[in-house]
Amino acid sequence: MSRIGKKTIKIPADVKVEIKGPEGHPELWVSGPKGELVQKINPQVKVEVKNGEILISLKEKEFLSTKERALWGLFRAVIANMITGVTIGFEKKLEIEGIGYKAAVEGTDLVLNVGLTHPIKIKCPSGIKFSVEKNTIIVSGSDKEKVGQIAAIIRKTKKAEPYKGKGIKYVGEKIIRKEGKKVVAAKT
Repeated sequence: MSRIGKKTIKIPADVKVEIKGPEGHPELWVSGPKGELVQKINPQVKVEVKNGEILISLKEKEFLSTKERALWGLFRAVIANMITGVTIGFEKKLEIEGIGYKAAVEGTDLVLNVGLTHPIKIKCPSGIKFSVEKNTIIVSGSDKEKVGQIAAIIRKTKKAEPYKGKGIKYVGEKIIRKEGKKVVAAKT
């Protein structure tokens, strides 16, 4: 039994939840003040909307595999994140560190100058918003998976290196520093 999957999800007053689609392949539509999200429901998982709550369960079987039990908790967490996303939203913050390193928003796209021969342009997918404050990039949106993926793509363009710490990192991320060659040579 999944402890997470058993918990019901309360639907806030300003959120609308619908289950659409055929019996074998339904989709869950969640809409609220921050946007609308759609999630395909796995055929082994049963989702019901009753009395302002969402109930998640598994289809009745004699034997449940580990994968099926994991799907139960996974879908409960995904649906809870969808409701949080359309009401509050999600955001990831990244820091740029280094002399001459900067970021700017041009239209809806993000332009990074991080010590390469050319600026890097990152296209803004639908439902995501970029903003830049001094040396901090803020990626925000209603879909937690998209926000995390775009933040990871931005970080990957120039990861923070371990000697001087230059590059892009998440706010609060600790970069383990290495000693330089001269310091190591002086100790021996």
